[in-house]
Amino acid sequence: MSNKKHLIVLSAPSGAGKTTVARHLLATFPQLRFSVSATTRQQRPGEVDAKDYFFLSRDEFRRAIEQSDLIEYEEIFGNYYGTLRSVVNEAVGRGEFLVFDVDVKGALSLKAAFPDDTLLIFVAPPSLGSLRERLTARHTETQEQIDTRLSRAEMEMAHQDMFDVVLVNADLGQTLSRSVEIVREHVEGSPHQPSLFSEP
Repeated sequence: MSNKKHLIVLSAPSGAGKTTVARHLLATFPQLRFSVSATTRQQRPGEVDAKDYFFLSRDEFRRAIEQSDLIEYEEIFGNYYGTLRSVVNEAVGRGEFLVFDVDVKGALSLKAAFPDDTLLIFVAPPSLGSLRERLTARHTETQEQIDTRLSRAEMEMAHQDMFDVVLVNADLGQTLSRSVEIVREHVEGSPHQPSLFSEP
């Protein structure tokens, strides 16, 4: 039985390194492409529909919800963002490999919708204390915002056992190398590796 997975889903607390891992995987594997989300926000100059986002009106987005065409969605600053089931179905049907950068709820929703084709990777910080240090060092948020992110991170980390792979990002270089090993197994079908990877 093939262990290939066409949907590579990354989730992590804010500041744990998920987006860095996603970009590294996209740069390493030419067959991977980033999943394009749908949104109700206004299209910005230079953005291309169906490349940057699928730009939908609020009525179109609401219709997609009613027709169960959204695997997962959320509201951010008054606009909706989500993953269209029809788009993912078409990609999987063509044998394409998609990378998702989503929250825990979105990741679990994708797994529920495509149980045999989804690889869930959770990128975890070594500890909540180290995550606080990373968030503080960015100097981009107030202490209140950092506390909110840490509270959410605690909730997200409580769900990491529901993921196929947990990458503890203690050393970014090692984490990136491990992520490539894991994805290579499921995209190119190389010899089986243990399903749980953690940095020492």
